[in-house]
Amino acid sequence: MFNEMQEQILSLKREKNAVILAHNYQAVEIQEIADFTGDSLQLSLQAKQSAAPLIIFCGVRFMAETAAILNPSSRVILPVLEAGCPMADMITAEQLISFKAEHPGAVVICYVNSTVEVKAESDICCTSSNAVKIMQSVPADKEILFVPDQNLGTWAASQTSRKVTVWHGYCVVHHFGFTVKDVENMRVAYPEHTLLAHPECQWDVVSKADIVMSTSGMMKYAEDHDKLIIATETGLVDLLKSKYPEKSIHSLNSNGVCQNMKKTQLHHVLEALKLEQHEIKVEPAIAGKALSCLDRMLALSK
Repeated sequence: MFNEMQEQILSLKREKNAVILAHNYQAVEIQEIADFTGDSLQLSLQAKQSAAPLIIFCGVRFMAETAAILNPSSRVILPVLEAGCPMADMITAEQLISFKAEHPGAVVICYVNSTVEVKAESDICCTSSNAVKIMQSVPADKEILFVPDQNLGTWAASQTSRKVTVWHGYCVVHHFGFTVKDVENMRVAYPEHTLLAHPECQWDVVSKADIVMSTSGMMKYAEDHDKLIIATETGLVDLLKSKYPEKSIHSLNSNGVCQNMKKTQLHHVLEALKLEQHEIKVEPAIAGKALSCLDRMLALSK
C-alpha cells in the first residue's frame, strides 16, 4: 500500500506524463514509486530510451547529468540540487588533462561517477557492472588510465591483466565503510552466508569476498539465493530486505550509508513534479564530447 504522499506523486506523474528513475541506493519508499530502478548503467539506458518529456532523476548529480546528455529531448530534474558525489569531485578536467600529458598515448576510462567535464576529456566511460568488459575492449598494447576510482580500477585490472594506472579517488562509503574486521566478524556470525562485495570497496575487502559485483548483479543474485552478506550502500540492502522478507540478508556494516543518496526524500520528489525546478542542463560543447564517451560505453554494453 502506498502512503498519501506516494499516491500524490503517482497521480501527478501520470498527469504530466513524467518518468521517475531511482538508483538502487535510494530509500525504499522512493524506489516504490519509481518507473525504473537500477544501477548507473541500467538507468543510463532507460534515460536514453525514454520518450517522456520530463524525467525526475532520484539519485545524485552526475547521474542526472548523464541522463540529460543521453536524452536532450527530455527535461531532466534533480529533486535535490545538493545531492552530489564526493568521488566525482576528486578529479577535475584540468587534473585529467595533466594526467594524460604524463602518459601520452594512454586510453582514458572514466567511471560514470565523474563530472561531465571529466567525461568530456575521457575516451570511454564505464560502470561497475561493465568495467571489466570496457577494459578488455582497449587494445592490449595500450596503457589504461582509470579515473577517478582507484578501487574499481584496481579490481578490474586484476580481472584483465592489463597495465592500468589509477587515479587515487574513492567512494567514501565503500572505501571507509567496510573493513577486513567487518568481514571477519560477519563470517563468524553468519558462517553459511555468501559475501557479495561492490568493487568500490578496498582491495583487502574485495579479495575476501565470495563474489564481487555491481548493485544490479547483487539484485539479480538475490532473486535465486538466500543467506547473503552485502558490502555496499545500505539502500540496496534495505530494498532486498523489503523485497525478500523471508530471506537472511545482512549488510557487512550497517553504517555504510551515502548521505548524498539519502538527501532525496518523498517531499522533494513531489516538489520536483509540481514545480519542475532544478533542471539539469549541460553546456552543448561539453555535452557533445561527453556523449561520445558515453555512447562508446553503451555500444559495448549491448
